[in-house]
Amino acid sequence: MGLFSFLKGKGKKPTPAQLEAEKALAAAKNEADIIAANGRIAAEISRDVMALGLKVDNFNLKVKDGTATISGTVPDQSTKEKVVLAVGNNVGIATVDDHLYVAVQEPEAEFYTVESGDTLGKIAKKYYGDAMKYPVIFEANKPMLADPDKIYVGQTLRIPPQA
Repeated sequence: MGLFSFLKGKGKKPTPAQLEAEKALAAAKNEADIIAANGRIAAEISRDVMALGLKVDNFNLKVKDGTATISGTVPDQSTKEKVVLAVGNNVGIATVDDHLYVAVQEPEAEFYTVESGDTLGKIAKKYYGDAMKYPVIFEANKPMLADPDKIYVGQTLRIPPQA
């Protein structure tokens, strides 16, 4: 459990429904409208997370003021970290307040925010001393990453501990 920070203005491209919810939030004039817009944003992000096929029992996500609060039960640390990243790597989310319960404890991965000029090979060299270990990072970030060459500045990645 804890707070994880992300770059609020960076993230995966919002869906049309997320864009509409963000517009509604920006135009909200009272508390009821703000709550409704945040609920729509949370519903869209939840739908995206569940579409990744990550196993989360009793998943709950709430959004308020750029903070996403998540809860539920996950089978392992890897799934927990992937859920945190799938939620946090959305435009408009600055913080993920993690209340996920992990059924099987494992060592935690480090998180790394992609910078201009980064490749998975360059990141692997930094963390593992070997650029050819980039598949370890790629595999650790599936299903959020579909291609090792498609990372973007501001994206946060899982860097698992060395075996």
